[in-house]
Amino acid sequence: MHRFTIILGVLAIFGLSSFYFYTRPGTLPADFLSGLQGNVKRGETVFHAAGCASCHTAPNAEPSTLPILQGAQSFSSPFGVFMAPNISPDPTYGIGDWSALDLANAMKLGTSPDGTHYYPAFPYTSYSRTTPQDVIDLHAFIQTLPADTTPSRPHDIKFPFNIRLSLGIWKLLFADADWITDASTVKQKRGRYLVEALGHCGECHTSRKRLGNLNHNLWLKGASNPSGKGTVPDITPSTLGWSEQDLAFYFETGFTPLYDSAGGHMAHVVQNLSRLTSNDREAIAAYLISLP
Repeated sequence: MHRFTIILGVLAIFGLSSFYFYTRPGTLPADFLSGLQGNVKRGETVFHAAGCASCHTAPNAEPSTLPILQGAQSFSSPFGVFMAPNISPDPTYGIGDWSALDLANAMKLGTSPDGTHYYPAFPYTSYSRTTPQDVIDLHAFIQTLPADTTPSRPHDIKFPFNIRLSLGIWKLLFADADWITDASTVKQKRGRYLVEALGHCGECHTSRKRLGNLNHNLWLKGASNPSGKGTVPDITPSTLGWSEQDLAFYFETGFTPLYDSAGGHMAHVVQNLSRLTSNDREAIAAYLISLP
C-alpha cells in the first residue's frame, strides 16, 4: 500500500510538471528581432491596419492623428467583461518601458512582459501572423504618441475563466498561426495579411464555439454581437453581393453601394482603413471577393 501511494505521488508530480511545461506562457528567442530597425512611418500604417486606436482610446474619443491610448473601453462577452488597457508610452501606466521584444511576445504569443497569459480578447491569435518587421515598426510608432497616466482597469471575468493558467490549455488547443484561407495572387496575399493578421476581421465577423475559439468552417460568415445586441454581418461574397470596387469605396468613405453609412464599431474600422493606401484597401477587397 505504501509503495502504491509513492507511485501515485510520483505520477501526480510528473503530471503537474508536464501540465505546467505545456501550458506555461511562451516567449520568443532573445534574437527574434535581431538585425531589424523600427520605422515610424511604416509603424503608423501597421497601427491603423491593426485598429489599435479603436480599442485603446477612451470611449467616445474623437479620431486623432496622435491618439491617446489610455484604454478604458469595455467589451462584454459570455466569459465576463474585458477592459482595454492603457498602451500609451507612459512607463508606469502604459507600455513605455516595453521593449520591441516585449511587444512581439504579447502580439505573437499572448504573453505579458511579466510572464503571464493574456486573454484572447486581445486578438493575439490573429496578430500571431504578423511579421517581425511590422511588430518592431509598430513599437517605434507607439513610442511617438502622447503618454497618459490613466491606470488600466481590471477585467471582470467569471470563474473559472479568471484562472489565467488555464489559458495555456486554450492556446494549445486553439492558437494557430497558420493562414485560414488560400490566396493565389500577390494582391490577394496582401489582402489576406491585412484581414487575417493585422485587421483581425475574423474576431468579430466569425462565430465562436463554446470555449470562445473561432469556427473556421464559418469564416467571416457573421456572428452574434458579444454585447447581446444584434449581429455582426456575413461579409463573404455570396451573401454580401458587393463588387471589389464597392468594397474599396466603402473602406475609404464608409458609404455602402446604397449610400447607407458605417456605424458602431465599424465606423472606427473605416476610420482606420481610410488612412491606408488605396492599394491596401483594394487588396482587402480582392481577398474578400476571392472567398468561397
